[in-house]
Amino acid sequence: MKAVPARVTKALQHGSYLDVCDNSGAKLLKIISVKRYKGVKNRVPRAGVADLILASVKSGRPDMRKQVVFAVIVRQRKEYRRLDGTRIKFEDNAAVVLKDAKGNPKGTIFKGVIAKEAVQRWAPLAKVAKIVA
Repeated sequence: MKAVPARVTKALQHGSYLDVCDNSGAKLLKIISVKRYKGVKNRVPRAGVADLILASVKSGRPDMRKQVVFAVIVRQRKEYRRLDGTRIKFEDNAAVVLKDAKGNPKGTIFKGVIAKEAVQRWAPLAKVAKIVA
């Protein structure tokens, strides 16, 4: 995992729902925890683009439902600033389900755009991603 060259606003908090943009079998995720999050006592953990989360599958195939999976956030609605000064935001909040915490995706096809920050931090996502913005 590499550092992200952008000032990503942490827009999604513990308990937020995300769409899944791959063909792993899950459709909707709920954030349980944010991995590698350092916070203050009683502060709600937050996550942004390219962050690793632990999520519960709320809807999808029957064998995937009620499972706890690792996922990477690849899109968020709240805009964030890149180092070149541009600001970017997407039309939805989306994540990709992972096989393990090392970043290998469970699905083989990604639907929609994947943020450049997520591809730079998680190299295995770059192999599957078709559109990177």
